[in-house]
Amino acid sequence: MELLTLDHFTGCVNETFHAALNDGDIEFVLVEARPLQGAAPGAARVPFSLLFRNGAALLFPQQIYQMRHPRVGNVGIFLVPIAREREGFLYQAVFN
Repeated sequence: MELLTLDHFTGCVNETFHAALNDGDIEFVLVEARPLQGAAPGAARVPFSLLFRNGAALLFPQQIYQMRHPRVGNVGIFLVPIAREREGFLYQAVFN
């Protein structure tokens, strides 16, 4: 599998990713994709952060979610809940 980079996600902001959970499917909207500071010399990729929003009233636990997107494909992403907004919960994924 190809190493994921920020470039894989920048064109997907405001688009829906689908995640398998138990026997169902939940939707996460990618609301932000940004680079992070502190890339080590010779690193395989520049560190980056993704923020996803889920509009469910239920807080999903931090874990690896098997996400699907038409351009990115199928990928496991470790999501951590970080905030609650009126529109739902925000989840962050950090790639370093």
